Amino acid sequence: MSNPTQLSFVSLQVSNLEASGKFYTEILDFKPVPKTPPDAIVFEQKNGAAFAIRKPMIELTKANLLGWGVAVWFSVGNLDSFLTKNREKISIVKDIHPTPFGRILVIADPDGYAITLQETKED
Repeated sequence: MSNPTQLSFVSLQVSNLEASGKFYTEILDFKPVPKTPPDAIVFEQKNGAAFAIRKPMIELTKANLLGWGVAVWFSVGNLDSFLTKNREKISIVKDIHPTPFGRILVIADPDGYAITLQETKED
């Protein structure tokens, strides 16, 4: 039996690469990889699919709701600590609440993409 198809790469198209880059590096603590393609920022990953942000390949202003129906989840060691550090710098879509997958927090990135932060045990 062959292995199932694996997700290898996810990228969000953003209206302002510099502002979004600051959000993902300063708020979510992503680290850019040393070599990144033009018009994009690719971030380091411990495991799983690669993640990047990039300049738009489409006209974003023509879309009513960016990413509507797509859920992007990132793990965070401790949501309470994350909120203490970043509450004034983020836009909360849905506050910390329990789910079958553990506690989550939903925030908006600079373009309004809903980003779900799932609490995981820190290494």
